[in-house]
Amino acid sequence: MENDLFSQLKEKTPKMSKGHKAIAAYILDHYDKAAFMTAQKLGAAVGVSESTVVRFASDLGFDGYPDLQRSLQELMRNRLTAVQRIEVTSDRIGQDDVLERVINLDIDKLRRTLEQTSREAFSSAVQSIIKAKTIYILGTRSAASLASFLNYYLNLIYPQVKLVRSTTTSEMFEQILRIDQNDVMIGISFPRYSKQTVKALRYAHESGAHVIAITDSDKSPIAQFSDDLLCARSDMASFVDSLVAPLSLINALIVAVSVKNKETVSKSFERLEKIWADYDVYEKGEDNSDGTF
Repeated sequence: MENDLFSQLKEKTPKMSKGHKAIAAYILDHYDKAAFMTAQKLGAAVGVSESTVVRFASDLGFDGYPDLQRSLQELMRNRLTAVQRIEVTSDRIGQDDVLERVINLDIDKLRRTLEQTSREAFSSAVQSIIKAKTIYILGTRSAASLASFLNYYLNLIYPQVKLVRSTTTSEMFEQILRIDQNDVMIGISFPRYSKQTVKALRYAHESGAHVIAITDSDKSPIAQFSDDLLCARSDMASFVDSLVAPLSLINALIVAVSVKNKETVSKSFERLEKIWADYDVYEKGEDNSDGTF
């Protein structure tokens, strides 16, 4: 997506009007700032009118300036360094009431995720998980925590759930070597996207496995290898990636699977509670989660 936009700007610039050339040049040089400017502010920075900026977006084939702005924001998230992220976030949020601003931004991402997530893809993902012989789960960097969360709960429901460790690419492929058409691969990746996850999902797809991609848009590099694409809005809060919406989507996936397997889930927890009782897990205030007191 980002290469298409930049290439489009560079290709069309020679034929643009003087005002449009100025806008294109500003975006190419300052995309990190332009991504969060209104049409009015961008026009003021370049020295053209707001209407000129709106026409510029339309001439590029976008459905108005907001559509261009969204593309710039996606581009920015894939290219900015951690230091640049901090600077951009400081301009967006400022110093006043960071708590309210960040939480309101997350609320907006949850709302947009609910609006944009395909119910058909979600239902298909649930059914494929239920039918799978083995469920592979992969997420690296910030997505690793999401993969671990999903793995923990699916392991309480199904016997064959594997969290793929991605210390090196060769070790990752050793773990998914036997994946086939009877299995499901759930790949989680958000900007900056993981090349390891892309390679793993490609291999799973070519091996005939059912691939579920949890990512931020259909432009994500893992989307092309997915049978079910589940999109959750993600954004940056300073150098930190906001994963509220992806976590909520994963939570919904776990709940949907458990509802479809109510008897299995009940039996699993009944057995677990019996084990806790038989082995005095709660004796002397023991914490059953990690063995500490």
